[in-house]
Amino acid sequence: MDSETKFRLWSRSYIFVCIAAFMMSFSFFILVPTLPLYLSDTFHIGQAMVGVVLSCYVVAVLCVRPMAGFIADAFPRKKVYLIAYTAFVIAFVGYFSITSSLVMFILLRIFHGFSFGMLTTAGNTLVIDVIPSARRGEGLGYYGVTNNLAMAFGPMVGLFLVTSGNYSILFATSLATGLIGLFFASAVRAPHKECIEGKCLQLSADRFFLKEGIRACVSFFLLAIPYGMTTSYIAIYAAESGITSNSGLFFTIMAAGLITSRLNSGKQVDKGFITETIRLGMAIALVGAIGEALLSTVSGWNLTGGYITYFVTAFLFGYGFGTLFPAYNTLFINLAPNSRRATANATYLTGWDVGIGTGMLLGGSISEIGYKYCYMFGTVLILLSLLFFVGSVTPHFKKHRLR
Repeated sequence: MDSETKFRLWSRSYIFVCIAAFMMSFSFFILVPTLPLYLSDTFHIGQAMVGVVLSCYVVAVLCVRPMAGFIADAFPRKKVYLIAYTAFVIAFVGYFSITSSLVMFILLRIFHGFSFGMLTTAGNTLVIDVIPSARRGEGLGYYGVTNNLAMAFGPMVGLFLVTSGNYSILFATSLATGLIGLFFASAVRAPHKECIEGKCLQLSADRFFLKEGIRACVSFFLLAIPYGMTTSYIAIYAAESGITSNSGLFFTIMAAGLITSRLNSGKQVDKGFITETIRLGMAIALVGAIGEALLSTVSGWNLTGGYITYFVTAFLFGYGFGTLFPAYNTLFINLAPNSRRATANATYLTGWDVGIGTGMLLGGSISEIGYKYCYMFGTVLILLSLLFFVGSVTPHFKKHRLR
């Protein structure tokens, strides 16, 4: 096969896997702001119980991550991806019929969480399989944009669809977009992977978690905590600070920052500036976190200044994290042999998921004394992560990197 044919094949497969990822994320994000409403209207439960029900999804995702990495490394990646995608789409059918039993709904959410955890782990690894190594950072950057676009538009569409109170339309849209994504996923042509002498099926602790990536995982975990606090509580904090008009634009502007940063950061990664790109992203995110911590103070002095701080902070926070995401993903991949790419991705995603969940829990606790203290604490965590990355993660990566 000549080089031009190979280029066309990987380009087509890359486009297909990006479309499939967008459709998967879109079908997920249109449910994020609407399921609490659905649970309250259908099962007539309080907000505390709504939180418990929704958290089952996150717990399921966390539980399946390590096993997902092992399975995606041990078996043909595309088959694992398609099976997980099919299970993810089938779960949407359950939302149409489970309207009387809360226990059954919880079981459905757990199943959906398992399929999502498997799907995202296999999908993140599959996209690496189809991208030439020389353009991996750039490819991961654009791939990440699909999730950011879904995050920007999915919740908005979901809330629009439920204005009529007809949740069947909402679930039908999720199912339809999931089916479209499954169609494009099936069209991806992935490299054939064989299990050599049964080695890929051998069980050991490091088959479920990348030992070489523990330090990077700790640093990434510290970064995820303030991110989780921001996505969960920034709107409430803004309202308390006097930002009552168009506060929802924070997430749109944050998504714009995420998308803008990825157009350049991936190219820097491909030039070899992996740790440098991560440090830059951390520094920008740190400035954004400082802006969050100062929001109530600035708003107290001048409300217009508060609005400016609020929206500039949103862009900086998004731009910083968007800069470091593809670089961090590449760092984990470069610490693992090709046969353990999925394990590396599972470790990367586990650090992020645990950090997000911790941020939600800590934010709720710290907010008892004031939301601004959540973001002061988040600022300290980003600074600690940066110092730990420079002093420990970077030397370790340079010593143990495989490519």
